Amino acid sequence: MKQAMTPEEIKEKKPYIDWSLTEHEYNYIADKLLHRLPNYTETGLFSAMWSEHCSYKKSKPVLRLFPNKGKRILQGPGEGAGVVDIDDGQAVVFKAESHNHPTTVEPYQGAATGVGGILRDIFSMGARPIASLDSLHFGEIDHDATMRYKAEQTVKGVGDYGNCMGIPTIGGETTFDPCYQGNILLNAFNLGIMDQKNMERGKATGVGNAVMYVGAKTGRDGIHGATFASKDFSTEHATQRSAVQVGDPFMEKLLMEACLEIIEKHPEWLVGIQDMGAAGIVSSSAEMASEGKSGMDLNLDLVPQREPNMSAYEIMLSESQERMLLCIKKGHEDDVKKVFDYYDLEVVTIGRITDDGMYVLHHDGQVVCNIPVHTLVDDVLEEPSDEKEPARLQEAKKQAAWVPEVVNAGTMLKRMLKQPTIASDRYFTQQYDSQVRTSTVVGPGSDAGVLRVRGTKKGIAMVNDGNGRFVYLDPYVGGARAMAEAAANIVACGAEPLAITDCLNYGDPNDPEIFYELHHSVMGMADACKEFETPVVSGNVSLYNENDGKAIHPTPMVGMVGLVHDINRVIPMRAQQAGDVVFLLGKTGNDFAGSELQKMLQGDISGALSPIDLKAVHQHLQKLLKLEQAGLIQSTHDLSEGGLGVSLSEVLFHTELGMKLDLSSMTAAQLFSETPDRFVITVKAEDAVEVQKALGDYAHQVGEVTTDHRLQLQLKGQYLNENVATLEKVYEEALPCLMKSKA
Repeated sequence: MKQAMTPEEIKEKKPYIDWSLTEHEYNYIADKLLHRLPNYTETGLFSAMWSEHCSYKKSKPVLRLFPNKGKRILQGPGEGAGVVDIDDGQAVVFKAESHNHPTTVEPYQGAATGVGGILRDIFSMGARPIASLDSLHFGEIDHDATMRYKAEQTVKGVGDYGNCMGIPTIGGETTFDPCYQGNILLNAFNLGIMDQKNMERGKATGVGNAVMYVGAKTGRDGIHGATFASKDFSTEHATQRSAVQVGDPFMEKLLMEACLEIIEKHPEWLVGIQDMGAAGIVSSSAEMASEGKSGMDLNLDLVPQREPNMSAYEIMLSESQERMLLCIKKGHEDDVKKVFDYYDLEVVTIGRITDDGMYVLHHDGQVVCNIPVHTLVDDVLEEPSDEKEPARLQEAKKQAAWVPEVVNAGTMLKRMLKQPTIASDRYFTQQYDSQVRTSTVVGPGSDAGVLRVRGTKKGIAMVNDGNGRFVYLDPYVGGARAMAEAAANIVACGAEPLAITDCLNYGDPNDPEIFYELHHSVMGMADACKEFETPVVSGNVSLYNENDGKAIHPTPMVGMVGLVHDINRVIPMRAQQAGDVVFLLGKTGNDFAGSELQKMLQGDISGALSPIDLKAVHQHLQKLLKLEQAGLIQSTHDLSEGGLGVSLSEVLFHTELGMKLDLSSMTAAQLFSETPDRFVITVKAEDAVEVQKALGDYAHQVGEVTTDHRLQLQLKGQYLNENVATLEKVYEEALPCLMKSKA
């Protein structure tokens, strides 16, 4: 890649087209911004910085729909991660990032470096990472050895990196659907905690201040990773491993400790700090200079390199991992060097801050880049997008709703518990250390993960949620339901929802129907954010998730964080004791469009979703949370995939208890309906009247917890009577059997 085309050759041969820079953009840069032809290095920098992955040029108009301010928000979008006040001078810092294309090409390293990248976003803000979640979406694993291998390696990559860093992975989601067969999704979430006084930002100011490179050496891995993630995927790109980074968690651990030492003990040395993520040195340096309204002069000969004869183009666009860029006050370079030398990390002053607003790069004794900073960061052309409602949405509204006939509810329940998306994912999560640092209160397998905030009574709840099937069938309602599901899971454990991060995973936005999905699902999410008072503080957009022209289902992932005011009031998911009264909260309709039951029985999804009343959902959540905080609820479990039948089973798994319930107004099919805004709760018998009064007609007393380890349900025209141990065996063994299948 060291060929050096002249500016004239670049204009003629148009290599920038392969780097995701359009001819219109190239001409605009040359004619309107630079008033000359950019050279080879400059063209590469513009290609990366103007890619969708870095600039959000197509999605910015949509992202502006999100609320991003609130009484607890200390830092919203625009920095490495969002920062939210949790009282007592403390804050949580969190963000989610996608690493879909790299994980599809090289599952282990793609997943591992996805985790590594999100960790750097957190500690660059001054916070110590304390917990991770993941959101994994795979193709079908039965009869597909390749997908089983990709699933295994993705999970191993997540587990190995987090485990080596000593950071627990305490929850997440794993789904399986044919739409992800050619383009799997890896969304990594991390949350850190810090004292608010330690909050840092990615900025570079002060003429003469040092630009210091710290961490690992730069290699040729990950070059043009940002542009690789900004175009359609295809089997042709399946071998594009040069765009996939290679991670070293042990070096990242050293880097984290060194950076936190500078931030916490020597803040007077530090002006700004930023991770070298997508687009490597160019993104971190240009964004820091733009934030500080400064110029920057860098000597690339000083950049630590682990491969010989690297060109300026390669040095600047490499996405080698475990690297950070620091802006240090002039005169403290040696002080910083001593800290990083102690951790045996590279630490070099590679440039200085200037006041002329220019971005200047030197290499091999020549100036290889001399352009205004704002042209890279602030002058990106937003791309207007056409949108068109997919014909399937109008057709679905005309069709009669599909309502299945379930002849034997017990048999159907066992079939549902074997579905990969519903079945226990312990086979995967047991590879993650969920208890390291011993702050975990609730780990994988519950509605939300919960950590205690040491030295206080507080806890932090966190969850990843999304359902691409619902968004595919109705983008607006599906987006709103993703938010409602996340909020329900946070409230289920007794936490107050605070804010969200997101990963917006979609196909090619140049397709008007795909852009419609993006726009309208974000509208639904944004309306829910406003109603629930949970602003968006960080996140990312991952577009072009297609393989050979076939797009994934539109899959927005919501990462929600909540505050537990009293860690002793965390609400468990499982039933607690015999004699407790069981309530079903919410009304059950015939909501089978996009359900697990429909996919299982029909092999596909179709139909229209029922509208969702966000105001009513919010009111219900507030009432339930108030009862939980008052100590009147014994257990709470949200109803989601698989509906009531699956949720009742999960409430009894890992207990010696059973339930006997009167659901005689409900058909056997409705046992698997996926109507939103529903919970199963258990309360002490003496509190049942008070709970009923508080919840009104939202709550339906349906039976009690028993000592008999059986699930007994009186349905309309059927009686289900199943041994819970048998159901649990089906649930626990399904995924291991599929993953070990030789078919």
